[in-house]
Amino acid sequence: MTTEAVSPDLLVALRRLKLSGLLATLPERLSLARAQVMPYQDFLLLLLADEVTRRDGLATTLRAARARLDPAMQLEAWDATAKVTYDKMLLNELVSLRFLESHAHVAIVGPVGVGKTFLAHALGHVACRRGYSVLALRSDAMLKTLRHARLDNSYEAELRKLIAVDLLVVDDFGLDKMDAAESRDAYEIFTERHRAGSMVVTSNRGPDEWLATFADPMRAQSAIDRFTGNAYDLLVEGESYRPRQKPARRAESTPEPEPLPAMSPSKRRRTAP
Repeated sequence: MTTEAVSPDLLVALRRLKLSGLLATLPERLSLARAQVMPYQDFLLLLLADEVTRRDGLATTLRAARARLDPAMQLEAWDATAKVTYDKMLLNELVSLRFLESHAHVAIVGPVGVGKTFLAHALGHVACRRGYSVLALRSDAMLKTLRHARLDNSYEAELRKLIAVDLLVVDDFGLDKMDAAESRDAYEIFTERHRAGSMVVTSNRGPDEWLATFADPMRAQSAIDRFTGNAYDLLVEGESYRPRQKPARRAESTPEPEPLPAMSPSKRRRTAP
């Protein structure tokens, strides 16, 4: 099927209406409409559906970028042959995002390298596709930002960013012991998001071990009790997932050329100048 040219006048009109994205598929759509004698209304619906799909995809990409999600960590890229074990039925339930709709939380716990961050970011990408606002941060970076915000009087603004999003992903929580200021900040985040917004928290330690990382046991007990009482627990165990994300060396993807046969001494003498 040959594609039809788009007239200059139509090009100008599409650009003025900010519909230039249609140009990518418009010639093919025109040819299809003519070949199938498509009714005008169906043709218009087809064009508008293309534009809706394009804009939805662009909006999802922008949301994921603002969320600081790793673009490579999406469920479609998860290697199902990885030697890790987890509750697949629970993961399917989490992918439905019903936990997000009910403002519940998720704790993804397991040893180093089993794919906890990957799964957390993958849930973030699913949320972005469905129009939710997401923010993904490492725990140490989040607490450091709040500490610096106290110095330039932007603390309240930074805290609102963490509380206002629909889904907050906190990676590697509970690795180090927190000082008094960090403990208060963690307490504020956990309590403010309780029943108001969802969190996905990854950690090498279970929530029962987080208590020891807080400087204030009372704040710790209050924050963690709120979180665990409204959280799904996804335990991931097994071998490290990270080697599967390692880029292949060129030698592994492109075969080395076979070496030329060695030249005998007699042939080398004949070919010498």
